[in-house]
Amino acid sequence: MATSNLSLQISLPFPTASLRLRPPTTTVTIQPHPPLKSRRFRNLAVKPVTKNRFQFSIQFSLVEQSPQKSKFDVQQLVAFLYEDLPHLFDDKGIDKTAYDERVLFRDPITKHDSLSGYLFNIALIKTIFTPQFMLHWAKPTGPYEITTRWTMVMKFRLLPWKPELVFTGISVMGVNPENGKFCSHVDFWDSIQKNDYFSSEGLLEVIKQLRIYKTPELESPKYQILKRTANYEVRQYDPFIVVETNGDKLSGSTGFNDVAGYIFGKNSTTEKIPMTTPVFTEAIDAELSKVSIQIVLPSDKERESLPNPKQETVSLRKVEGGIAAVAKFSGKPTDDIVQEKEKTLRSNIIKDGLKPQIGCLFARYNDPGRTWNFIMRNEVIIWLDDFSLD
Repeated sequence: MATSNLSLQISLPFPTASLRLRPPTTTVTIQPHPPLKSRRFRNLAVKPVTKNRFQFSIQFSLVEQSPQKSKFDVQQLVAFLYEDLPHLFDDKGIDKTAYDERVLFRDPITKHDSLSGYLFNIALIKTIFTPQFMLHWAKPTGPYEITTRWTMVMKFRLLPWKPELVFTGISVMGVNPENGKFCSHVDFWDSIQKNDYFSSEGLLEVIKQLRIYKTPELESPKYQILKRTANYEVRQYDPFIVVETNGDKLSGSTGFNDVAGYIFGKNSTTEKIPMTTPVFTEAIDAELSKVSIQIVLPSDKERESLPNPKQETVSLRKVEGGIAAVAKFSGKPTDDIVQEKEKTLRSNIIKDGLKPQIGCLFARYNDPGRTWNFIMRNEVIIWLDDFSLD
């Protein structure tokens, strides 16, 4: 997967006397709670509240302490984490002096209650994955807490095909008011409903992402994964250039030899241009009947510097990029299968309150004739009019 870096912004919070979080759909709603009058951190318990409408209640046993005696500034912690978080998975690592000796960490399949356990979890991820962390926003949600939204992309190095695991979600983190150090970190994934520990749904989500996809080691359009639900990803694509001509159907290959000929030297300067992936077919009408076939050109190419096609039916076009919903699937794609995948994706994003555009892209990442059907990587892509991570 080609991804581009996001600027890191993060801050971390402290749990209040009662915190209730609803699982995110396209937005995350944090219910505020009243300011604390007097308290002192002693212990923390996390428990599920309901079965169908998922909520968590984080409760504390506290004794008298005036909040005026707390010696920390949330904005200073934000500034600190701007500097510290980029080192989460590098050799330098995070500054462990900023964390309490008792740090409660919990995600759907992992739980620790000490600083050593917290650091061990980070080290384990670094050892078996190639992790990338991207933070989208951080917002204070209580006197001693801040909620962050993030994306984690990790390649599992222990398997030969190095599958890519993607998780997006929110973290609710706490700060001990006595010393201004981080003391809790609770993760909620977008792709599952049951986020309580131990979540069998969370484990199945990990296993599902270990499947084999055969993808050529070629350049592809750059994008950032903003959100991953149970059914699709939301990506922000950078602009890219395609060479295209008319096709016949979404799953068809009519016109491929013409656009491939352009990059193999059938152009005004006989320049040979490196191959990329995927091959796109795009439908621009609601019936998915008017189709073009496209090859993406390398990102270092500028539209003005590219040679002109020799064939009148072949043209160059810059795609401005934007936000898109993407559904992956494997197997040999027929037109009926592709159209059914498009219909399902469109239904899911409308159900989630998003606004799809007319038409779609079908992406094939496979080497024709050399990839087994069951490991073919295919994607249906629908551009979105609006999307917000708020």
